[in-house]
Amino acid sequence: MTRTLVLGGARSGKSAYAERLAAESGKEVVYIATATSGDEEMAARIAHHRAGRPHEWITVEEPLALGNQLLRWSSPDRLILVDCLTLWLNNLLFSGGQEYPDVGEIKLPALFHEQQDMLASALTKCASDIVLVSNEVGLGIMPMGAVSRCFMDEQGRLNQAVAAICDRAVFVAAGLPLVLKG
Repeated sequence: MTRTLVLGGARSGKSAYAERLAAESGKEVVYIATATSGDEEMAARIAHHRAGRPHEWITVEEPLALGNQLLRWSSPDRLILVDCLTLWLNNLLFSGGQEYPDVGEIKLPALFHEQQDMLASALTKCASDIVLVSNEVGLGIMPMGAVSRCFMDEQGRLNQAVAAICDRAVFVAAGLPLVLKG
């Protein structure tokens, strides 16, 4: 089974590239969507993504327990597409409903590291091909505010950990894929 991490910035074409990989696999596709609609604009984005997916794909919406879903849908005749790790990480960061200080150390919820460990374990156990989409958020300026810097750091750590497990890593910019690994 192959594990592929597809990285890129916002509107880089990473999701479209990942969806092409899934469609070209010839396997049954399970699409795990991690987005939640916290406002009307995000709800519209989610609806747009839903409408663009092939009808035969199985869609699973899972904001937190991603590792569990990978194992639940695990099968050698499937490809699981996860879009995206960035929103999933955001969901974990704010899962406890806590507010974060503008300065000082950020205390992450217990669920944060538990779910990341479960994801790493599931990636090694899952019998399906997997394509994971994630944002590369560390290419811009240093963000203002402790929680934004914490998110950027944690996203970078997550991307590194997932890339280490994956067979392939592809960076997409302007719709063009650049193979980094595999």
